Amino acid sequence: MTTAKEPVKKSFKTQMLEARELAITASVNRLLSEKGFDAMTVDEVAAEVGIAKASLYKHFNSKEELACAAMVLAMQKAQAFLENLDQQTDIELAKPSQSAALNKLMATIRWTLQLKLAGEMPTLPSQNSSLRATLMASRPYMDGLMRVSDLLGGWIVQAQQEGHLNSALPPIAILYTLFARACDPVVEFLKMSELHSDEEIIEMVMTTCFAGLNARAH
Repeated sequence: MTTAKEPVKKSFKTQMLEARELAITASVNRLLSEKGFDAMTVDEVAAEVGIAKASLYKHFNSKEELACAAMVLAMQKAQAFLENLDQQTDIELAKPSQSAALNKLMATIRWTLQLKLAGEMPTLPSQNSSLRATLMASRPYMDGLMRVSDLLGGWIVQAQQEGHLNSALPPIAILYTLFARACDPVVEFLKMSELHSDEEIIEMVMTTCFAGLNARAH
């Protein structure tokens, strides 16, 4: 009779190193959301975590690696959220007549906007060769990105087939449009105006994203 092996207990030093890396990643996530990659500095991250810059470099070799760690964490959160949605047969979100696929897409964008308004969605520049190279070399990031893209892509195709999304648009164009909501400057502009609540901002962005700007007969 065999017995299950007990998990190897991590040493105190290992636990402390992992806790520090989590603190660093959380700090980077907040700074990327607040300031963006270009404005964020390694000195700011070290100061916020309360460690020397030299100590930070023991965990991450560059600013690009710091951003990559934050993006890996963000992608893992997104993957977990989408996989949970995928297990549900129906999502009541807007209109009961809408398909489960469309409701899942809308639930995903709503969740993304909530994170963005809460300052928990890291923002990266669209053009940065060194950062792009670091992200593409990260297996955890690329695996997460592919899984997220596959789930969203499947829902997009299904919603198009059911007539809820424009079938004339390539699915990849819709996918990138949805991805863009994670870095949509309209959200910040509306937030800074102080004219609308977070929920009102979400509803406005959801409407422009899924219903467009054209007037429609009721």
